[in-house]
Amino acid sequence: MVSVDVAVIGGGVTGLAAAAALAERGASVCLLEREAKPGRATSTHNSGVIHAGLYYPTGSLKAQLCIEGRDRLYQFCPRHRVPHARCGKLVVASDEHEVEALATLLQKAHANGVTSVMDVDPAFVRDKEPNVRAVAALWSPDTGILEAEALVKALEHLCQDREVALVVGAPLIGAEPHADGIELVTPHERFVARTVVNAAGLYADVVSAALGAQAFTIYPCRGEYAELAPARRAMVNGLVYPPPHASGAGLGVHLAKTTWGTVTLGPTIHYQESKDDYEGGRLALDAFVEPAQRLLPWVTIKDLQPGGSGIRAKLHGPDKKFADFLIERDPVNPRVIQAAGIDSPGLTSCLAVAERVARIWAEGTA
Repeated sequence: MVSVDVAVIGGGVTGLAAAAALAERGASVCLLEREAKPGRATSTHNSGVIHAGLYYPTGSLKAQLCIEGRDRLYQFCPRHRVPHARCGKLVVASDEHEVEALATLLQKAHANGVTSVMDVDPAFVRDKEPNVRAVAALWSPDTGILEAEALVKALEHLCQDREVALVVGAPLIGAEPHADGIELVTPHERFVARTVVNAAGLYADVVSAALGAQAFTIYPCRGEYAELAPARRAMVNGLVYPPPHASGAGLGVHLAKTTWGTVTLGPTIHYQESKDDYEGGRLALDAFVEPAQRLLPWVTIKDLQPGGSGIRAKLHGPDKKFADFLIERDPVNPRVIQAAGIDSPGLTSCLAVAERVARIWAEGTA
């Protein structure tokens, strides 16, 4: 029977980057992706922001790998011709009640080592974003934006260059213990992998169960977007965020000018049962007016148009504030390396997550 050193389950940015990093270390790698092409799920249904590392608990994997991943992306993108911009970000208080939240966020950013974040005054905001309302703000010069689909393609090409076997349209439908590893079954293949990396995103809990590894739950959390109408896009120059929700529910509905010139407004937060329902029961467009007006007071519903949506793969439900990335050799089945619960800042962290996965694999084969 055909065998490989490592099978990676999941062809989003986490799985693609992990496969490339493993192949670079000399592993024979096969990547299985359930969809017809890589990156069709969470990886390309998000804001495309390169986060600087402001928000996450100090010492957490999210804090560490966001900063490492950010720096890796800023090196990777120009080398692989991924459209991006180190445009910086404003986090604005639209009234006096939000000023304290900015102070708390600044303290956390500095504790995480992101000392480039600074307090700025309304005049600074007006210079960067003349149409944004703010009584105070933070400026994060190391935040940026990239084209997520281009990143997926660049990682896919890197995998191909490193002779990773990319198998698309191949959901995992079975797994059995084997003397040399784990026997994996898809609708078209059956082979043995000595190690399996679970980077299956929204389906990571299902895959973990199939592999006989630890049990956990992925909570699908949909985020919806509106966009500024084409005639209004010039009113926003970059990235503008409100202070993060005190509940820990998210970073808030924010403005993001893409590398191709559109301006998105979102995402919202809605936990749901389905892992693949992007459109059912979408919010009415007028639900975005009030969040938009907190940043851009002049916005009316005529200035907005429907946008896309994405589904985050969270390791916690709406009753909890935080869950860290799960990146480890599985304690139940050591043949498995988990790379699960990679929600925000997953896009930013993908190259750093990949290096961590490759290091875990190398340590296990030494």
